[in-house]
Formats: sequence, structure tokens, C-alpha cells
Amino acid sequence: MKPDDHPPFTITGGIVSLVADIAEQVGRLNGARLERDVRLRRINRIRTIAGSLAIEGNTLSEEQITAILDGKTVLAPPRELQEARNAIAAYDRLPDWNGLHEADLLSAHEIMMRGLLDHPGSYRAGGVGVMGGGAVIHMAPPARQVPLLMSSLFDWLGETMEHPLIASSVFHYEFEFIHPFSDGNGRMGRLWQTLLLSRWKPAFEWLPVESLVYQHQAGYYRALSESTEATDCAPFIHFMLQRIREAVVKVGKTPLKTPLKTPDAILGLLAGKPDMSIPQIAIGLRKSESAIKRAIRGLRESGQLRRVGPDKGGSWEVIRG
Repeated sequence: MKPDDHPPFTITGGIVSLVADIAEQVGRLNGARLERDVRLRRINRIRTIAGSLAIEGNTLSEEQITAILDGKTVLAPPRELQEARNAIAAYDRLPDWNGLHEADLLSAHEIMMRGLLDHPGSYRAGGVGVMGGGAVIHMAPPARQVPLLMSSLFDWLGETMEHPLIASSVFHYEFEFIHPFSDGNGRMGRLWQTLLLSRWKPAFEWLPVESLVYQHQAGYYRALSESTEATDCAPFIHFMLQRIREAVVKVGKTPLKTPLKTPDAILGLLAGKPDMSIPQIAIGLRKSESAIKRAIRGLRESGQLRRVGPDKGGSWEVIRG
């Protein structure tokens, strides 16, 4: 993309059809359910983080990401642990950022790459290539052009009248083309598209689009390459819309009862709402009060949960570590 140009893309019939289909599917999706079902949000957030990191070569499993989220000790390479902790912190901050503000992007990169780069939150000072399948598939523009290119891209994003599904996909592609950072560009591009989509429909904050991109990783790189060769990011837009549709349909079909174990579900619930009573927890998790009491007793005995203040009027504290 040249600084004075709009991003080059063609709106194909396939893209129009996908946008209409996704909009219809999102309309059917019970967004209120995602807000209410803490377990489903937690599972999807874990899938999102694991998928996005896996694309970059991180080998941590969803189970290990869950353990890190719960503050448990995980035996893994230090860099991979740092990547996971950073991604958890970055996705937790999604509600705080404005997807149209370049300064927020830099702040997000600082969190995503903290402890992994010498200068996180700053644009690169040297050349960089985009890797895919072990080979360089794209040489990014010179570093001296990055600030102007990114400023131009954010100007376009703030002015465009394109549908958010299209605009977010265009931004994602152009961001990867520019490759503004020395590292972390892939996970930042996916994070920012999630942020942009969540401002259109809040449910997207909890939809695991990244995990489906990981499942189609070869297609992800192929769409990037085809768009670059054609000087038209329509192939990438089409690819991302397919993954978004898959995520919406998949979550829409997820049963209310998830495989998350009762103790983990209790910890996830109380981490966000420490003042809940046992009857409220039972209702929230669709479990009997006796089952909740047994699980809480086990959590307290294992040191993962403790009561602060009196039994009536007090609160719960989830112990991390």
C-alpha cells in the first residue's frame, strides 16, 4: 500500500455472500448467552490464545494455557511461557483499547511482546521478512516507510464506510504486508481484527477465530501470498470471512454444558465475581449446592481458594500460584 492510496481490494460475489451469511449467523447467535456463560467465554478465550500462539510456533497446549491462566506452575520453555502470559494479558485488555487509535496498537504490542523484545511497543528499525512454511514469502517495506504506512492505514480505517467484516480483514492483511514490528506481527494482526470485530458485535471478543485460523494455517499463508501477488487482498478477505463464519457457527452449536470441570469452573466464575454465594454459584454452573460445596471444600483444602471475611457478607479469593 502506498501512503497516498487506499488499500487495494476487490469486493467479489463470494465476499458479499459471506458477509451476508455471517451477519445472519451472528444475528442468530445468542450474544447474551456468551455474556452469561463464563465457562464458554473462558474456553473460547483459551482456544483463541492457544491457536494464535501455535501459528507462531508456540507448543503450549490448551490445557497448559488453562493452567497458566489459573496461576499454576507449568513446565515449558521460558519464552513460550512468557508468550502465553503476555497474550493472556493482551486479550484481557481488549475492552480498554480503541481499534482506530494507533497509540493503542503500540500499547498492545508492548504488552504482547514484553520480555521478548528489546523495545516492545515500537516500530522496527530494520528490514524483516514474512515467514511461512519455513520460507520467506514476503519482504516487508523498508523500516523508514513504516510510520507513514501505518499512519495512512489508520487514516483509512477511520474513514472507510466498508462493512466491519471487510474493513477488519483489509486492515489485518495490510498490517501483515507492512509488518511494522520486528516480531509479533502475526499475533498482533489477529488480535487487532478481533478488537475491530468486537466493536461491531461484542460477541466477537469471545469467538475463537484464531483457533480456526490455526487449523487452516497453510491456507492462511497461501491467502497472504496470493493477495500480495495479485496486489489485491480479496483472497485474504475471503479466507478470513470463511474462518469467521466457522467460528460463529461452531459457537452457536456449542452445548450449554461444557467439558470444563466443576472446580475449574468455580475458580473462573469467582475470579470475576468474588462476592457470589454458594446458591448463586450453583445456579450459574447448573450444579447442585451440595456438589458446589464439595468442590469448594476441595479447592480450599488444596489452597486454591479462600474465604475473606465472614461467611455471610464476605467474599472469595482465588489463589494464583
